Parts: sequence; C-alpha cells; structure tokens
Amino acid sequence: MKLAALCTAATLTLAGPVLAEEVTVFAAASMKTALDRIAADFESRTGHDVTLVFAGSNLLARQISEGAPADVFLSASPQWMDVVEAEGLVVPGTRADLLGNDLVLVSGNPDRQTVEVGPGLDLRQLLGDGRLAMALVDSVPAGQYGKAALTSLGLWDSVADRVAQADNVRAALALVATDEAPLGIVYATDAAADPGVTVVGRFPSASHPPITYPVALLTGAADPADRAFLDALSDPAAQQVFRDQGFALAR
Repeated sequence: MKLAALCTAATLTLAGPVLAEEVTVFAAASMKTALDRIAADFESRTGHDVTLVFAGSNLLARQISEGAPADVFLSASPQWMDVVEAEGLVVPGTRADLLGNDLVLVSGNPDRQTVEVGPGLDLRQLLGDGRLAMALVDSVPAGQYGKAALTSLGLWDSVADRVAQADNVRAALALVATDEAPLGIVYATDAAADPGVTVVGRFPSASHPPITYPVALLTGAADPADRAFLDALSDPAAQQVFRDQGFALAR
C-alpha cells in the first residue's frame, strides 16, 4: 500500500503544472490599448508571461532583422512584414492579415468644428501658426498613409513645411493631446484611445492605400505558448477587444 501511494504521489508530481513560458510580441504602437487587454487576458488564462514591445513598425522590423528576440510580429503595414519575411524570419504559413483601420484628423480642442477632409480643405489655414503632428512620413506606416492621403487630395504641398514628425503614431497623438500641435493625423483607434483628442475629420478610404495589419510567428519562436498567443489573437474574445477599440477585422 505504501509503495502504491508513493507511486501515485510521484505520478501526480510529474503531471503537475507546466512551467510558465514567455511570449515576446513586437507590435505597432497603434495596437497598444487593445494588446494590453488581450495580453493580460492571455496571461490570466494560461499562466504564461507576455512581453509587449511597441514602436513604429519600421523600427520593429529593423530590430527583428538585426536579431532582436521576438516571437510574434504585428505590423501596421504589409511593407514592413514583407521586409522581415524576405529575410526568412517568418514561419511559413503563419502570416495573415489581422486588422484594418481608418485615418482621422484630430484636435486637442473639444470645441473645434468638424471639417470635410477633401481637396477643398484649407489645412494650412486651420493650422494657424501651429504644426501638423504626424508619424514619420517616409518610414512609419501612419505617417506614410497620412502623406499618401494628403498627396492624393492635393493638400501635401501646402503643409509639408509645417509637419511635426514623431517616431510613431502614439507620439504624434501625444503632441495633439498636450496642445503641442493644434492638429494631427492618426488612426481612428488612436483617437478612440485618448480622451484628450477629438476627431474633427475623416480621410476618405480611397485617398490612401488600405490600412492593413499583418501578423506572423517568427522563426525565433521556440515555445508552444508563442503559437498559442498567435492563435489567441483570432479568437472571439480578442476580436471583440479589437472591435471595441475601433479596428476592422480582416476578412
């Protein structure tokens, strides 16, 4: 009887809880509010740890290319996922388009009147003596989309010398929320995440390339938890978080 009891105890010990694993996620800055919630839920359900690293997609792609230890990459533009994939750093068959977004004009003044964003908008006059906050227009997706939209509407040349460029879209948002800039161009989801800004205009979807967020598992991922987190991004609970934040779900 004692031997049987010892064997049972040993079996229970071997079948005990699996040690927590760590998932490192590199994600576009615009995803912070939603991913903070999703990661916290994943940690509470699984016992695994999630480390979230937020920055402009261009910077994250460069860091991944240089060997940064990331398991999952969420980019705000296919362009930067293409760079990582071209270097053989994406696990084949795991890349997918996850989300979509919209581009908006925001102000820190809740009483500012709304405007129709189109070819007839006198954006320079609206800026007054201030500047237009945008993410880096030549490398960060939000800035690239914003410049493309302004260019297609014939507005870029009138404000090009008045743009205050920030390292990422959340930094551009902060410039507006703190009244460092009277207006800014950010994603709709960023505007929804900050009560300090008001949407005063929306850019026509046809004025810029589709805003698409691809996601993929990276070749450095070594734990089952990494793939589990990737899968969790598409489950109903996570999708609801994305919807609540204003993201469109990719089809």
